[in-house]
Amino acid sequence: METYQPTHIFIAADHGGYAAKQALVKSLGEETPLTDLGADSLDPNDDYPDFATHLGQKVASTPGAVGILLCRSGEGMAMAANKIAGIRAALAWNEAVARESRGDNDANVLTLPTDYLESEQLVAIAKAWLATPFSGEERHKRRIQAITQLEQVIL
Repeated sequence: METYQPTHIFIAADHGGYAAKQALVKSLGEETPLTDLGADSLDPNDDYPDFATHLGQKVASTPGAVGILLCRSGEGMAMAANKIAGIRAALAWNEAVARESRGDNDANVLTLPTDYLESEQLVAIAKAWLATPFSGEERHKRRIQAITQLEQVIL
């Protein structure tokens, strides 16, 4: 199976994901350019929507780029990132879910729940996700196009 190689990786976390982000940055190596968008401390007054928005905008405006977001549950980051046009953020808690989010859904942002996974698990999930290419199957393309069309819905 071929592996996927993004052009750039953006990574961010709120205070709840700060320590795990530091470990993940260290483990990802230097094969792909990586930009750390914060947080830079354990300050509990930061807000995950700010990090998700900043990262989402970077991923959406950088061809071939992907992002990784970390917070305590992973859920808030996914919710916020998915509000950005062009972002398909997926919450993964194991390698199989991570691979499926890339292979079937062409997820371009991975969110990770730091309260529920050990550092080694987070690294393994991120590496599995980063290595997985989109399958390109027509049924998956059709579904992604439907998601993209939803970005045009005005309520």
